[in-house]
Amino acid sequence: MKKPIEQCFSVPFRYQVHFTEKVFHRSNPLFASLLGDACPKTLFVLDKGVSAAHPELAGQIQAYAEVHAGKFKLPCPPLHVPGGEQVKNQQAWIDAILEATHVHGIDRHSYLVAIGGGAVLDMTGYAAAIAHRGIRHIRIPSTVLAQNDSGVGVKNGINAFGKKNYLGTFAPPYAVINDITFLQTLDDRDWRAGMAEAIKVALIKDPAFFRWLETNAGKLAARELTPMMDLIHRCAELHMQHIANGDPFEIGSARPLDFGHWAAHKLEHLTGYQLRHGEAVATGIALDTVYSTLKGHLHQDSLARVIGVLAALGFDTYVPALEQPEILNGLEEFREHLGGKLTITLLEDIGRGIEVHEMDKGLVIQAIEQLKALSTTSETLFCHAN
Repeated sequence: MKKPIEQCFSVPFRYQVHFTEKVFHRSNPLFASLLGDACPKTLFVLDKGVSAAHPELAGQIQAYAEVHAGKFKLPCPPLHVPGGEQVKNQQAWIDAILEATHVHGIDRHSYLVAIGGGAVLDMTGYAAAIAHRGIRHIRIPSTVLAQNDSGVGVKNGINAFGKKNYLGTFAPPYAVINDITFLQTLDDRDWRAGMAEAIKVALIKDPAFFRWLETNAGKLAARELTPMMDLIHRCAELHMQHIANGDPFEIGSARPLDFGHWAAHKLEHLTGYQLRHGEAVATGIALDTVYSTLKGHLHQDSLARVIGVLAALGFDTYVPALEQPEILNGLEEFREHLGGKLTITLLEDIGRGIEVHEMDKGLVIQAIEQLKALSTTSETLFCHAN
């Protein structure tokens, strides 16, 4: 018998997150500078919601391509797809992008550029990852949630079998461009929803950032751009640090960046995705923070601070879907998504998470009851810290 042959290798990944304004203004060189000098074909996928809010966008892209004709070329007009979770629920949109890459000869030296919210970025990134085993992909997130969280990460996916992100890949983008211009046309729900992920990452990684959120909650709720730009930059920075130093391809069972998400994913499904992802995450954060307190991990004063920030930003910490019996199925579905043993991140202090491998379902129900009580009484159940 021949002895086995074993080889180990590593592949370096590198991508940059850029911050700009009016990315397709003809005088802004950023986008063209990213593509090199080979004048690659560049196929654009646009979120219909973004196109409706910025009807001039397709024309701006065409004019920008003409000004920078030596840098890239458009093989066809942008492909428009629906925004929101529906685009991840229907295989037809993946097929439309894949067909466009085939018809227009988009190869591994070309670029597939997605402009839109997190769902469109997830779906387009998945198409980019499976076409030719990987087309260079550039993300231009258009929402707070996508700019500070999902658009910065390495995950792509679509929903299947009633489960969120059941099909997907780990494939870092070639680059991410955060353009503050797109945020100014968001409705209040989308402006607010994205801040849930900032609260999440501050709670598990950065107590100073959480204090900053407390201080600036009023300005953020009032839609001031400067603090929002600061929030997005710091949140993206923390996510990039985690990708470099953590487990970006989720080989293990831990998902620290998914604090509050086991319930959030199930809430999205139970509400038919009428609940935005960030809204569901805010409720999930509240639930797991109350649970952390009931388990004795977290001090009551810290709980009051978390609930206080969520309320100041306008989030609902309780939604009726929490009382559906199926909510507890979210724990097993969360475990199943990675395999291995259940691993849930809870809090033992502001800025410090703790991993547990089981959840007391009775205490989960008790935490839900406390959140409901908070939403139906004018007297807070928690004493705010001095």
